[in-house]
Amino acid sequence: MSVSTDRGINDAFGAPDQASASRRDWLGLVVLAFAVLLIAVDGTVLDLALPFISADLEPSSTQLLWIIDVYSFVLAGLLITMGTLGDRIGRRRLLLVGAAGFGIASLIAAWAPTPEMLIVARVLQGISGATLMPATLGLIRTIFANPRERTLAIGVWGAMAGGGTAAGPLIGGWLLEHFWWGSVFLINLPVMLVLIVAGPLVIPESKDPTPGRFDLLSAALSMSTMLPLVYAVKETVVHGFAPELLAIGMVGAASGVAFVRRQRAMKDPMIDVALFAKPAFSTAVLTNLLSIFALAGVLFFGSQYLQLVLGNTALQSGVLMLPGMLLSAVTALAAAWMVRRWSTSHVLGGGLAVAGLGAAMMLTLSVDSAPTMFVVGFALAGAGVGIALTLTSDLVVSAVEPERAGAASAVSETAYELGVALGVAVLGSVVMAFFRGGLDTSMLAPERVDAARGTLGAAVAEAEHLPDTSRSVFLESAQSAFVEGMHVAAGATALILFATAVLVLRMLRGRQHEATVREASSTTNE
Repeated sequence: MSVSTDRGINDAFGAPDQASASRRDWLGLVVLAFAVLLIAVDGTVLDLALPFISADLEPSSTQLLWIIDVYSFVLAGLLITMGTLGDRIGRRRLLLVGAAGFGIASLIAAWAPTPEMLIVARVLQGISGATLMPATLGLIRTIFANPRERTLAIGVWGAMAGGGTAAGPLIGGWLLEHFWWGSVFLINLPVMLVLIVAGPLVIPESKDPTPGRFDLLSAALSMSTMLPLVYAVKETVVHGFAPELLAIGMVGAASGVAFVRRQRAMKDPMIDVALFAKPAFSTAVLTNLLSIFALAGVLFFGSQYLQLVLGNTALQSGVLMLPGMLLSAVTALAAAWMVRRWSTSHVLGGGLAVAGLGAAMMLTLSVDSAPTMFVVGFALAGAGVGIALTLTSDLVVSAVEPERAGAASAVSETAYELGVALGVAVLGSVVMAFFRGGLDTSMLAPERVDAARGTLGAAVAEAEHLPDTSRSVFLESAQSAFVEGMHVAAGATALILFATAVLVLRMLRGRQHEATVREASSTTNE
């Protein structure tokens, strides 16, 4: 087996000489990492700002959830369309257009005067973000043809996703200590500027040289599948079952059936649905969704637990979350090394089991716990999800030829963003259902009950208006009810992660990483 001797970075990682990446390619990866960092930061930076937004804009509980998850819902609805569009018009071009749009949307969000305007700004961010996510992973697939280098590059991509998620609460916490809540959006602007200026210099353009016709009907069907289904799930969890929500969900399901049938009949489909018949591909997509589902839910209730139950400041809460998110970034990088020594199934299944153990540890938390157990549990969850993010993304993009990398990346990113959205909506709503059910409102004026039941932050704010003798009793009721809901959500999260680990071990049993297989084959041939 020949080994590259003319590039130090390739020597460092033992990459085969075949199609080795140049230094310009690695610089391009750095710039792409900025885009991923931005999107990850924006996905979590609001978690610590929720109490501030609640106090300033006074959103309803439904509006508050929309502010958080509409960004991911729009992303999920548009990713497939944008991924396919990037394959046709050029992934770099789409990346730069999205970067400019994201910066403008961030300015609108920063000075949004009402909850409705903030939701609109988040929608615009979601539209722009949908152009960025598949473009970054698709470009990595085409730039790094060498399997081992590609896994490393995707590890960097995953590390930036995890690191950005870590940076979100930390940076957000610092900003909230010194500025108003809108400042958390302004951190997007310098990152976008770097991407727009440096992108054309170090990122090569790539697209499908023989693209088929862009099918507007398929694009419409993909959006009319994702948005109604996600909306129906979210609203059912928040408000309970309603016939109109069932009807909306059925519209999404019918659109999904029509989309799949159309893709099967087309010569140049938007998505090759036959890929889902491959166990590695379908398992990777499902694992991606469920692992991010778990992490997003923990982030949602964890940030509120640290601030509104344990009494930490926004910055202190960001620091307490930092070890878990940094471990996520480290293990995302380490996954490339792990699969050279153990099978993909064992590395991925083991990571999910570790994450499940971390979620299970949160069942021990209480109203007066020290934050240590949360930090350890969250660190284990982050470490496991970091491994899952790298390996599932690598399995997905490796399943297709480079010309279709954008479309395949969009499938992976759709699972990721759908996992974020559903994690917040489902697990967050489970927590809030128990919170509302256990909250003792007997000491509140009747006209203040609905406001207090909206969010934990609203209940804490209402407590400030109570007499001293009632305040502590009401606060204890609110915090205990929230922790009870958090226990249910954490237990469900742990079960989901353990079940996914078993699925991975079964479906990917004995699977070796592509680079390992090629290396063994090359050694045998010699």
